[in-house]
Amino acid sequence: MSKHNALQMFGRSGNPALNDATFRNENRVIGQVMTLQGTVNKTGLLLGILVLTALYTWNLFFQSGNNPAAVMPIAIGGAIGGFVMALVTMFKKTWSPITAPIYAALEGLFLGGISAIFESQYPGIVIQATGLTLGTLASLLVLYKLGIIKPTENFRLMIVSATMGIGVLYLISMIMNMFGSTGIGFIHSNGLFGIGFSLFVVAIAALNLVLDFDFIEQGSEMGAPKYMEWFGAFSLMVTLIWLYLEMLRLLAKLRSR
Repeated sequence: MSKHNALQMFGRSGNPALNDATFRNENRVIGQVMTLQGTVNKTGLLLGILVLTALYTWNLFFQSGNNPAAVMPIAIGGAIGGFVMALVTMFKKTWSPITAPIYAALEGLFLGGISAIFESQYPGIVIQATGLTLGTLASLLVLYKLGIIKPTENFRLMIVSATMGIGVLYLISMIMNMFGSTGIGFIHSNGLFGIGFSLFVVAIAALNLVLDFDFIEQGSEMGAPKYMEWFGAFSLMVTLIWLYLEMLRLLAKLRSR
């Protein structure tokens, strides 16, 4: 594959952190380049940071007597702060060695609080969602490495289009909620259509992992600068967090029936 074609393919990732300019015109330093192993190590470090901060809000919730008010300000602050850090990381990739860990820490505060609330309503749901998320990650990585799932051009276009459609739908629902509406009903419904929608979203989130794998692999082969390992790990974290949240939503719908 030529360098030009590889760069064209980068623009087809469904992850908003990964676009056609991510590796273009990045300064390369001989001996200090992005590697797959380095990206894997940094992904593990970000996951560790996320788990540590998630445990804080998780424990805070249960120590408060299962009171959501005790963790929601921290969780909401973590979500907003994480979103800001995500934007900073996407626009300032050279800052990713600093902003990516901060992003993971803030998202951990959010996920810990939300997970604790779900757990209080549906005992055992968090370990199920975590297991399904990690199992999906491992399964798709194996399928990708074996060449069973190949990120072809049509595959990329389908996943990117579906991801954008889901994002627009969620945005419309959020705006409707802000104006006192109940939003788009089937997004939160535990009926068959609502469950079907969640299954579809989970599938699209999972398939975005394939695009992330390919993107990171291509970047490593092109010799992107070392700090791009942090950016690649951050990008993978964005997809994993989305997938975990959708798993929680899907399981909650199934358990509520």
